[in-house]
Amino acid sequence: MARICVFCGSQAGTNVLYRQAATDLGQFLVRQGYGLVYGGGHVGLMGTIADAVLASGGEVVGVIPASMVERELAHTGVTTLEVVEGMHERKARMAALADAFIALPGGYGTYEELFEVITWAQLKMHCKPIGVLNVGGYFQALNALVAQAIREGFIRTEHQRLFTMAEEPRTLFEAMGL
Repeated sequence: MARICVFCGSQAGTNVLYRQAATDLGQFLVRQGYGLVYGGGHVGLMGTIADAVLASGGEVVGVIPASMVERELAHTGVTTLEVVEGMHERKARMAALADAFIALPGGYGTYEELFEVITWAQLKMHCKPIGVLNVGGYFQALNALVAQAIREGFIRTEHQRLFTMAEEPRTLFEAMGL
């Protein structure tokens, strides 16, 4: 089964649109025949998308560092829960299990995971599609940041196309070629 790795917040955020988008994306993944790979938590948007996929009869693979299991943050109801040593192993394992990547709103960890897979694509370490679900305009500043880096000569213009952004799952999947 093909799987989509979703990066998202361990918090739900302040806008109810974020939790709804995580639910909608989880249900959409299952309808399209995809499994979910994610960070293995039961809290925030991570727990929301995992629960949506499970409730729709889909496969959920969580990958979580042992330290987070010890802090009782692991989602124990997922199809498969892989416990790894640390964050580096988590990201590498999630990437290996995934056929594509999507970012939902989140904080530093979400941004870091998204930028890492974009960087890996830039370095030709993978050629998997990368998408950003721009829920309620959450990622508009990302477009501005990339545009600034291009103007200042830090990102090549052609690398702007390493990720795709859309406001709803169907449009995002079509733009990603899924």
